Amino acid sequence: MLYKAWSLAVMLAALATAGILLLESQLQQVILLPDQGAAWYFWKRTDPNFISQGTAWGGYITHQLFIWGIISWAQKNREKLSDRSKMHVINWIALGGTAAFGLMHFIQTAFWYDGLAQNVSVFSSQASVILLLVVVLMIEAPRRGLFFGSGGKKFIGIRPFLIRYHGYYFSWAVVYTFWFHPMETTWGHLFGFFYTFLLMIQAGFIFTRVHTNRWWTLTLEVLVLFHGVVVALLAGQEFWPMFLFGFLMMFIVTQMHGLGLSKLTKWLLAALFIFALVFVYSDRGWSQINEVLRIPMIDYLLVFVLAGLILLTKKLARKARTQ
Repeated sequence: MLYKAWSLAVMLAALATAGILLLESQLQQVILLPDQGAAWYFWKRTDPNFISQGTAWGGYITHQLFIWGIISWAQKNREKLSDRSKMHVINWIALGGTAAFGLMHFIQTAFWYDGLAQNVSVFSSQASVILLLVVVLMIEAPRRGLFFGSGGKKFIGIRPFLIRYHGYYFSWAVVYTFWFHPMETTWGHLFGFFYTFLLMIQAGFIFTRVHTNRWWTLTLEVLVLFHGVVVALLAGQEFWPMFLFGFLMMFIVTQMHGLGLSKLTKWLLAALFIFALVFVYSDRGWSQINEVLRIPMIDYLLVFVLAGLILLTKKLARKARTQ
């Protein structure tokens, strides 16, 4: 029953994403300003008003409080959710809420075409998801390591803290991103909304085996690679290899080591990565090879900075309690 519910949820997410295409004729009537550069979010109405902003922010706040309430209740009643092999009522409520808020956002886009992007930086949505992926690296480090299967023991001490509180941050990042964008029909938006639906489904399966299934969680991690490449290509950006090889490098260095793969399989995957890298940059130019390191360097640096801040905070908290 558990995995049937998960399969149904994923199929419904795909159908919901396809349903966004029904807005195509309505969206053609929306007038957008010319693109003004990297810091400009293109898909926002030119005449925001009280109701357009109220529906966007109201939908976001209601959605956010709903999912935080789900997490809080589940954590306080974890003894009732001890059987992780089945669906619980709270899981059905969470998934039903995801469907309801998805429909709400669809209606909000159809009538008022507005999002949080009117009031906040375009980089805030991107940064929230990047930090989410960084926290995942930290949570998974004790199990799969950080560099080629090693280096994970350093994160054992902070893992309980992250396990307990990561849901609040993850749900904020996902729900915030969900309401940041109107439901546009570009391929980049469609892929992004499908990805967001999957992340919300992950939250809906809290305290079940689906929530910790390593193949499922890895899929959620790796999908950011495809999203980044698709968005870059559609925008005509020449640095799409930065997303492709940057995230692939993280897969080779860290993520594949938590799957129980044989050494031969790992070496074959690493060889394929190197072959693809040589193939692309032989044509692109080796002077651009530094872009491959940008995403891994930023993510791994953030891992250590965030881990250090958490350890420092815990140390200061213990010191304050003893005084």
